[in-house]
Amino acid sequence: MGASQASNRAKTDRSDVGSRIEAMARDFKDILHEAAALPERDRATLAGLLIESLDPEPEADVEAAWSEEIRRRVAELDAGTVKTIPWEDVRKELFVRLNER
Repeated sequence: MGASQASNRAKTDRSDVGSRIEAMARDFKDILHEAAALPERDRATLAGLLIESLDPEPEADVEAAWSEEIRRRVAELDAGTVKTIPWEDVRKELFVRLNER
């Protein structure tokens, strides 16, 4: 490939990238506008899913350990061997601790 061909290809590649970025930005704005119009609960679900999509795939042994921990905790709840604490009480305690700092 000659120098002028390489130069033309580089210009084409740059303009193609620019077009893709412009299209992506336009698509992003459309998606953001549509997402913002969703009911609050749906926006929260979407936000959670998007954040989750940034996480790497969990390691199999870590996933297995969490599954076992969840099974153990559910079994304790079902057996009545643990005492649950209402969220409102936990929240109050957290605010007390934060204010003590």
